[in-house]
Amino acid sequence: MTTIIFITGANKGLGHEAARRLIELGHTVLVGARDPERGAEAAAALGARFVPIDVTDDASVAAAAADVAEHEGRIEVLINNAGITGPSRAADTLTGADALQVLEVNLVGVVRTTAAFLPLLRRSADPAIVNVSSGMGSLAFTHDPSRPESSVIAPLYTASKAALTMLTTQYAKALTDIRVNAVDPGYTATDLNGHRGHQTVAEGTDAIVTLATEKPGSGSGRFVDRFGEIAWS
Repeated sequence: MTTIIFITGANKGLGHEAARRLIELGHTVLVGARDPERGAEAAAALGARFVPIDVTDDASVAAAAADVAEHEGRIEVLINNAGITGPSRAADTLTGADALQVLEVNLVGVVRTTAAFLPLLRRSADPAIVNVSSGMGSLAFTHDPSRPESSVIAPLYTASKAALTMLTTQYAKALTDIRVNAVDPGYTATDLNGHRGHQTVAEGTDAIVTLATEKPGSGSGRFVDRFGEIAWS
């Protein structure tokens, strides 16, 4: 049976590269993206089907799930990849509105999308959810002077990713019929960081591809980077 994988934010960066690699491995990938023009262009280049989705909008997410239900009928894997860094400003100038904007995509968007796609996942014999988090949300990493995460100050992004890793562990405990895991792609050169990352997008998607293609029974509630499982703290 063909594995059907839905990826949010798949028109560029990590989502696009993950889609390319998974298609190359023979999987059916649905490219989810907010911008209709860019999403359709990316999907056409990849040889995938484009599904419009804005993870900050209930109606858009519901429509995307209905679209997949009508055309594919199910998915095996949901990759919650869509994310933003938020405003690049000094910490003492950040506002509540800034925080809501980042959390709406990076955390609430994952809740919204997961809820809408659960019925489609549960039509699969081996459903899995992959949440693209970050080592930037790790208390241990951001306090370790030897790690690059410790030198970056990004209050809203880091807080949103810390929340996402906790959300992942809670989903893993609650959704016992679905494998739910999180990924730390590592510091990868993408639009998100102005292409300053030292990893290529291929390296940054290693863990995403690994979790999306695991065998049944591989385990839930894990935080994984390209080298293997890492601690949640």
